[in-house]
Amino acid sequence: MTNNRRRLVGVVTGTKMTKTAKVRVDRSYRHPLYGKVVRRSRQFLAHDEIGCHPGDRVTIVESRPISKLKRWVVENVIARASESEIAAGEVVEESPLAEAEA
Repeated sequence: MTNNRRRLVGVVTGTKMTKTAKVRVDRSYRHPLYGKVVRRSRQFLAHDEIGCHPGDRVTIVESRPISKLKRWVVENVIARASESEIAAGEVVEESPLAEAEA
């Protein structure tokens, strides 16, 4: 049986909190007037009982409020980050300052 809760797919960017994952959800849409493809991303805090790692691609599902900022739960892991990506340092926790400089 399926329920009518929203589900989003994103990438885990941080797991420094206990049983919490920071998930970045990217979306792209065409600008209504100019037609250019605009890319936006948003970060959500999700309750994580599975134990995902930075770089994992996950599905998060809407839930009741768990804490002040957590309203999502990690449902399943779609793809794990490879060990070579983690060792090479390609998967790092993103900071807001790095996004502002770019």
